[in-house]
Amino acid sequence: MNPGSLVVTPLPQADGLRKNRPALVLLRLPPFRDVLVCGVSSQLRFLVADLDDLIQPGDEDFAGSGLVTASVVRAGYLAAVPLSGIKGQIGTISPARYLRIMDRLTLYLRREAGLLPS
Repeated sequence: MNPGSLVVTPLPQADGLRKNRPALVLLRLPPFRDVLVCGVSSQLRFLVADLDDLIQPGDEDFAGSGLVTASVVRAGYLAAVPLSGIKGQIGTISPARYLRIMDRLTLYLRREAGLLPS
């Protein structure tokens, strides 16, 4: 499991419960090597322009993603998960998509922190 892997892991839901959901591995965090993930949702209405990423049938990396329908990689839906919480890997996204998501997330965080002009 590497950055760019799509995994299944319990993620917090709006009702406070945790549900096994697909998630994108962003990176590993010190000191315990927990996995920083962002949730993936088939609810396309949650797409946040200039932050999230839409992956859909016809995209070059869709077949290898393990997803079954068009989905939103929700860069704003972040969670740190212990490695033991990862239930399994379902696929991967392309390096280009991974870099685009990381760039969007980084720019968003820097902008919101006042480190870049809005």
